[in-house]
Amino acid sequence: MKTAIILVSEAGLNSARLLLKELPGATIFTPRHEEGCTHIESAGSFTADNFNRYGAFIFIGAMGICVRSIAPCVKNKYTDPAVVCVDSTGKYAISVLSGHIGGANELAVVVAGILGAEPVVTTQSDLTGLWALDRLPGRFGWFPVIRATSPAPSPAEPASTSEEKMRVCMNEAIGIFVAGKPTALLLEVRDEGTDWLEAHLPAHVEVFYRLEDIDPSRFELVLCVSPKIPPLEGKPLICYVPRVLHAGIGLAHQAEPVNTVMKALQDELKACNIPLQAIASFSTIDAKREEPVVKSLEGKWELRFYTAGELAEVEVPTPSPTVMKHMGTPSVCEAAAILSAGNAQLVMPKRKGGNYTIAVAMDIRAVRRGHIEIVGAGPGSPDLISVRGRQMLEKADLILYAGSLVPRELTLCAKPGATVRSSASMDLEEQFALMKEFYDKGKFIVRLHTGDPCIYGAIQEQMNYFDRHNMSYHITPGISSFQAAAAALKSQFTIPEKVQSIILTRGEGRTPMPEREKLHLLARSQSTMCIFLSAGIAEQVQAELLQEYPETTPVAVCYHLTWQDERIFTGELKDLARIVKENSLTLTTMIVVGEAIGNREGLSRLYAHEFKHLFRQ
Repeated sequence: MKTAIILVSEAGLNSARLLLKELPGATIFTPRHEEGCTHIESAGSFTADNFNRYGAFIFIGAMGICVRSIAPCVKNKYTDPAVVCVDSTGKYAISVLSGHIGGANELAVVVAGILGAEPVVTTQSDLTGLWALDRLPGRFGWFPVIRATSPAPSPAEPASTSEEKMRVCMNEAIGIFVAGKPTALLLEVRDEGTDWLEAHLPAHVEVFYRLEDIDPSRFELVLCVSPKIPPLEGKPLICYVPRVLHAGIGLAHQAEPVNTVMKALQDELKACNIPLQAIASFSTIDAKREEPVVKSLEGKWELRFYTAGELAEVEVPTPSPTVMKHMGTPSVCEAAAILSAGNAQLVMPKRKGGNYTIAVAMDIRAVRRGHIEIVGAGPGSPDLISVRGRQMLEKADLILYAGSLVPRELTLCAKPGATVRSSASMDLEEQFALMKEFYDKGKFIVRLHTGDPCIYGAIQEQMNYFDRHNMSYHITPGISSFQAAAAALKSQFTIPEKVQSIILTRGEGRTPMPEREKLHLLARSQSTMCIFLSAGIAEQVQAELLQEYPETTPVAVCYHLTWQDERIFTGELKDLARIVKENSLTLTTMIVVGEAIGNREGLSRLYAHEFKHLFRQ
């Protein structure tokens, strides 16, 4: 954001220079003559001449000078830039103007973080932890459609009048919301924004996923995130419309007049309560690429084109022999919509006009369906799971965790009513059956694995099953036990000019190792080696490593890293088998080998002489 830092007080120069370093696009302006600053006649005249040329103003000095400088320029919160005032000592960062829409509240927090100051924000929704309803569209890329008890704008009204009425309607809804009145939230899609809303749900908001489940008499405000405007009358409503629909169109040759066809297409959408802003793309057969209607869409929407062969492979609800005869495919509009959305379920089946057809499907990524999140639990300690991993556990309807490998304490954050099961006594088929039962009901499932699930996490078979059943899933990484080992050993596993590689591997037990990955071959590099799942074959591991590592190479045997009963034993490679045997170490034990363990020799290049200039102020 282009930011003007207006230095009024000489005492605030250090604060101004610190902000300049941390805020891209910032410039310091001051009536004083200071090195690195742009000279201006006065704060007031500069502000008056440049008020709409900057996205934000940060005044450093007295609040009175800030207020008098901006007062003649202030118009409304929808067009005014963000204004923040920092006192000359850098103790407070105060949001002065355009807190929500202009982003001054967020900027005050950022500025305070840079300066070590206290942010001062007076907006009620921020102070009460409520959503800023008027900022949600910009934050998540939604288009707001507002219905209120106030008269809605007429399409024939001038744009300025219409915008003002929309603001009045929005303010009415905001007033109801911040007063804590009963509010229904209808979520008919799933995206980043809806996940955030559910994770930050105010006490007076109740979530619904189907319109028919809402009893309007129980609520004073309805909010929804949907590509279709719900037909609710008599209640203030804000519908946040995401661009998640893909429209397929079929056209007669040289379908004209273009404006008439476009108006007809828009009317078809409106009849299904679909605003044009919900459309992410238009698609058709490539033979229609040069049609006037298609050309009129260029630059306004994403256009996608498919061959007759590609369209012909799609099974559609209403195939047409006529279309097959002329185009070589039984469908254009429905097949194109389905291909673009990746979803065979049509939101609007084919509708036919005089010289066009149109069908609409929702992007499969936005469909509210079951989802499986494979989460890395970290090495064991409940506070070493990632923030995202913890959030996934808190929203899950089913938590299926990896038995004795993952402490049950990690699941104690589950929401009321969630099902929490250990998979220790379940075979894969039983695990799949349980997950699919919840998935088919549209539930959110967390499959909780130890460490990072991509490292010996046994998720390959599960992902194969999910792929075969076309199930939605995602992986949230976790801290691996090899990283916990480095932390516990207070060791840097890569040391300049000594060791620059870390090998993650295992010994050959019941699971065969590829010939090229035998331990004695990997050991030739004498890298830092972290050996998983191998305490039970410690003698074999030791014998293979001794073929390449010196017998005095440092070794660490780490049991239950970060658990309450964590134990760590160190010694030399020649002692490895004895350490394991004497301490009865088996499962959940990490073996680390290499001269990096506890090494304090050598100098990181960042601190070498030729790099010292990087740390000078």
